[in-house]
Amino acid sequence: MKHIENHTVRWHDTDAMREMRPSALLALMQETSNLQFVAAGQSLDAIRDKEGVGFILSRISFDILRPLTAFEKIRVETFTCKGRGYTFPRGFEVFCGEELIARCHSLWALVRVGDRALVSCEAFPLSFGDEPELSTEMPVRFRVPRNLAFRAVGERCITFVDLDYNMHMNNTKYPDMVCDFLPDPANLRVVGMSLAYYREAAFGDTVTVERADGGEGVYYFRTKKGDAVCLEAMVKTAPR
Repeated sequence: MKHIENHTVRWHDTDAMREMRPSALLALMQETSNLQFVAAGQSLDAIRDKEGVGFILSRISFDILRPLTAFEKIRVETFTCKGRGYTFPRGFEVFCGEELIARCHSLWALVRVGDRALVSCEAFPLSFGDEPELSTEMPVRFRVPRNLAFRAVGERCITFVDLDYNMHMNNTKYPDMVCDFLPDPANLRVVGMSLAYYREAAFGDTVTVERADGGEGVYYFRTKKGDAVCLEAMVKTAPR
């Protein structure tokens, strides 16, 4: 069963080019899924406090079919899909009127807060009514071509305002970090992203950001703590 929320794009969600930032769009989609939990009487805060578990994002891919601007009225639809093993899939679609603006497919894990052990779908069934999985042009699982030459393009310190209640950098902050290190962000529009989260970045960590040019407007990113990869990202761009 789909959960639907109506939103207005905030002026503060737009960038220097007056277009909604990918991170703001991702946050709005996830806020809609949070509201589905609230509507079911089991907010994410309550699940964490009472059940001792929390959802963490493993992978997410999304397509942005056209940019959004300030004060546009949009409708965000979200739905769960049939889980398998320790993977909880969820989809999103964003509409302006009847126009599809963005689509997203995400894979989540559920962990026990106390010992970080994974919780299976069978042990924690969701009762939202599953929908078919959504296909996106950006693959939710991707492989970085082996022949690409990555180079360090900067560093990012994880500050307190980046954190969520799991005390690590919230997943919706990563698209901003990636966009900051595009080669020409003022003249490149992000039309798709796929993000794979491997390790947490905690308060006070400094991560190194590496980038490789995949050609045809596609860039690959890695963030690292020392030699350990925290994030891999595939970003598709188009000229503004």
